[in-house]
Amino acid sequence: MNYRDVYQKWCEDPYFDKKTQRELQEITDEKEIEDRFYRKLEFGTGGLRGVIGAGTNRMNIYTVRQATQGLANYIISQGGEEKGVSIAYDSRRMSPEFADEAALCLNANGIRTWVFPSLRPTPELSFAVRDLGCISGIVITASHNPREYNGYKVYWEDGAQITPPHDKNILAEVAKVTEFSQVKTMEKAEAQKAGLYQVIGTEMDDRYMEELKKQSIHPEIIQEAAKEFKIVYTPLHGTGNLPVRRVLKELGFTKVYVVKEQELPDGNFPTVSYPNPEAEEAWELALKLAKEVDADIVLATDPDADRLGVYCKDAQRGEYVSFTGNMSGMLIAEYILRERRATGTMPPNPALVETIVTTDMAKAIAADYGVKLIEVLTGFKYIGEQIKWFEEQNSYHYVFGLEESYGCLAGTYARDKDACVAVMMLCEVAAYYKMKGKTLWDAMVDMYEKYGYYKEGLATMTLKGIDGAAQIQEIMSNMRNHPKTSLGGFEVLAVRDYKKDIRKDMKTGEVTSTGLPSSNVLYYELSDNAWCCVRPSGTEPKIKFYFGVKGTSLEDAEKKLEGLKKDLVQQ
Repeated sequence: MNYRDVYQKWCEDPYFDKKTQRELQEITDEKEIEDRFYRKLEFGTGGLRGVIGAGTNRMNIYTVRQATQGLANYIISQGGEEKGVSIAYDSRRMSPEFADEAALCLNANGIRTWVFPSLRPTPELSFAVRDLGCISGIVITASHNPREYNGYKVYWEDGAQITPPHDKNILAEVAKVTEFSQVKTMEKAEAQKAGLYQVIGTEMDDRYMEELKKQSIHPEIIQEAAKEFKIVYTPLHGTGNLPVRRVLKELGFTKVYVVKEQELPDGNFPTVSYPNPEAEEAWELALKLAKEVDADIVLATDPDADRLGVYCKDAQRGEYVSFTGNMSGMLIAEYILRERRATGTMPPNPALVETIVTTDMAKAIAADYGVKLIEVLTGFKYIGEQIKWFEEQNSYHYVFGLEESYGCLAGTYARDKDACVAVMMLCEVAAYYKMKGKTLWDAMVDMYEKYGYYKEGLATMTLKGIDGAAQIQEIMSNMRNHPKTSLGGFEVLAVRDYKKDIRKDMKTGEVTSTGLPSSNVLYYELSDNAWCCVRPSGTEPKIKFYFGVKGTSLEDAEKKLEGLKKDLVQQ
């Protein structure tokens, strides 16, 4: 059937509720109809993500049920019905409804579910999967996407988002569910009576909170600094409000100021169009409050509280400076390595894990402390996977992991990035430096002076719809088939094509394996410690360009970065 036939079926088939059919019948724009029905919403290696609305290419109860039926079929094939699935959701529109639809579909297939009674951070779900001994987990969230989106992320029993072979196997099972008649569901009351639908109690919050606090290295420093150290925090209408405030309070931070206008959960995100700590507009209210109270540090978490954004005061200029995820991650990483070594609490064979598009400063820090540095593909699930392998192989001990997109994890209680632990660790780091008469910005400058002026950037092109998807593939194809010899004034030394699993040395012509799983990613190793990387987004209609340089000063690094960015995005 073409998109028109599918649209007509949704408008007429009594399987779809009246509200859905009215929404579709009121559409007058043919392009809108095409966009909603030209394909099924893609179930990628992490799950679903899309605009909320009626249609096969939208997030709605029907597409959620369809995806869940595929997951249920796979869980049954693995004998995981009794282990069950834990489910959490964030503050976005339709999140509670989608969580229940997923649970009831699983229940109808004889699979137990444990559902949080209200919104929770994504990392707490990761913790709960392992704590409850579940075979899988689901989080209903679209992370930091615009307000019109929602999503559905799948976790496996190790607590990380699904990785090979489970991701491909689940994908295959979801693809087999071609008709809604294949999808099972049941009434909630019936599922509860049968003991299939269970509600997770508040003791899970307590256990999660205890694990967070275990990551603190110097609680005595917090007590010493607490009376003077001022924190401004915004949850951006998301799930971070309660857990972030609780962990800061229990650690002893007393001067925590929350942005009132953004404190309560609201899926319409009334104060921001894009609830992302990376977006400048998201900080307007927090920075206003910071200036009023003279805050030392300003923090923002995204709607599902797995990403943390940071501003800190530059005492010399009296202005608040924005920190990238690379910068805040490096501050936490060095603090952990330095203080673990100083206190004799560094585990044997320590390892620092980062993604291939994260700052190269991590390599310099790891080398300085004699710590193993491991790079993985983009996506925190690959960092979580390393923790599992370390434990299975008794090889390394994980001490910290990070990705450039504002995500990191201290500790192994969870297997996904956690903004709650990032908040508490960064506040401890900032308190440590305050006791030494320094700000976080001072500490960052010290790191630049010691390791080099590393600077990174990200540029994105948004290309929506059928035409946009074709354009993204054309850009990747052109770059793959016509490799450049120079970019931004830097010589191309080697090209890694992760889709073909090859690394080609551009001087010698030698071809070797990348050593990482197949992914539609191109990575350029450039002269003078520079690099760049190109990949289509897995969750949005975007192509992303990452790049990094090492300069002799902040000004030099900025100049080099701008030149590289300009050349790269013209591809």
